[in-house]
Amino acid sequence: MCTVLGFQGSGMTRPEFEALLPRTQRRGPDAARLAELPGGGFLAFQRLAIMGLNDKGMQPFSLDGNLLVCNGEIYGFRTLRRRLEQEGCRFAGESDCEVLLPLYRKLGPAMFRTLDAEFACILYDAQSGRLLAARDPIGIRPLFYGYAKGGIAFASEACSLAGWVDEIRPFPPGHYYDGERFVCYRNIAAADSPVHSSLDEICTGIRERLVAAVEKRLDADAPLGFLLSGGLDSSLVCAIAARRLDKPIRTFAIGMEEDPIDLKYARQVADYLGAEHTEIRMTPALLRENLEEVIGSLASYDITTVRASMGMYLLCRAIHETTDVRVLLTGEVSDELFGYKYTDFAPDAASFQAESQKRMRELYAYDVLRADRCIADNSIEARVPFGDLEFVDYVMNIDPALKMNRWGKGKYLLRRAFAEGGWLPDEILWREKAAFSDAVGHSMVDYLKEMAEIAFPDKNWKDKCASYAPNPPFTKESLLYRQLFERRYPGQGSMIPGFWMPNPAWEGCRVDDPSARVLSNYGASGQ
Repeated sequence: MCTVLGFQGSGMTRPEFEALLPRTQRRGPDAARLAELPGGGFLAFQRLAIMGLNDKGMQPFSLDGNLLVCNGEIYGFRTLRRRLEQEGCRFAGESDCEVLLPLYRKLGPAMFRTLDAEFACILYDAQSGRLLAARDPIGIRPLFYGYAKGGIAFASEACSLAGWVDEIRPFPPGHYYDGERFVCYRNIAAADSPVHSSLDEICTGIRERLVAAVEKRLDADAPLGFLLSGGLDSSLVCAIAARRLDKPIRTFAIGMEEDPIDLKYARQVADYLGAEHTEIRMTPALLRENLEEVIGSLASYDITTVRASMGMYLLCRAIHETTDVRVLLTGEVSDELFGYKYTDFAPDAASFQAESQKRMRELYAYDVLRADRCIADNSIEARVPFGDLEFVDYVMNIDPALKMNRWGKGKYLLRRAFAEGGWLPDEILWREKAAFSDAVGHSMVDYLKEMAEIAFPDKNWKDKCASYAPNPPFTKESLLYRQLFERRYPGQGSMIPGFWMPNPAWEGCRVDDPSARVLSNYGASGQ
């Protein structure tokens, strides 16, 4: 991952702007560079070198007076680069993001909808004198903005804006800011191109697109690794990569010391694939010592996000401290496409689809935020194959009636797509879904709840909940998370849309805890 930071206005000095950079140095530890904008303002970049490892890949890039900083992966950039070279463009280095300014010269802001990429970028347009910004359609790469000091600011992380903008706001995925307004260039949740195919053809389409999505994310000049929970999604990513690489993949898993449900399944998958596998164990002491740090990194108080981040953050920290891995592939986004445990309660196909669309639109605030922050905070880049734009577009357009749990098994289409060919052991391919925050060990959530009980032993804790808006806490656990959040980001609770919870409008989903463990259909999940 890298850091981008930009401000256009006249109310900030260079020393003031430079003082913001240490807040995100862990995200881009390899090098830093700053450029002043004509008329007032700055662009800054902190680099984690992944593609084009020499200094020629350093940003900001410049062309025709235009300046650009981008935290991103531009897939297929070599083909795009050759095409631009045939048109007379010249490139200084091998960085994938160097193609963006020549492409902008050719297409203007229309270039954003042509990109097969995970990106967040800030661009100074010399002709108009305006500062532009854009973010990928899912929001896999983070971007925030705010107004202050007579101008507008953009940053990779909320912490860069804390304390000097009026309100920290998530930059909307699939949009660009043209200097005056936000323009939607792609709505990834629209599902306006229905797939009319047989079940066999659909499963083939799923498999082929996911294989392609993983393959393109194996292209890196820095060492690769894989997060492996032993669940379906991360196991499929690992299985595909293991077939496409000419050496054993490196996999990493984490679990509680006393009841690590995932570790046994992760080990089974790693052994099946011949992976070089590493296990990390968590303790209650590690949870207590790192909870506030994790919430500060996330800039979120959402219960599910915090729970799921504890294991992921500690695992990524161990990877950073003990290995040379600088790119991690992970399994996020599958649930939003194929369904959760709670979507078994969807009353009809239209409701299932509407819920999937809502989750896709809000992904930037939950699972992909968690993946980015846990991984980037430890100076590693996250890549998310299930978030591949072609793959997402295809799955979103499949008849939702086929994605509902009408087969007696969640994510049936995805499982069926890989049922032949020996990709995974059957007991993994058809294993019941278990939420990551539960499957690292049920005791982890229990310990977090115990911490909240200790923090709020009195009976007036509900009065404290009512003092927060928006999204007031509703349990002692959520109150603890909100208090820790407010220490770092006072008055910025609107950064997340709300608590991630099963749809309360559906029978069977009116619960007071986001864990799938409280649902009546949890069954053998997590065992």
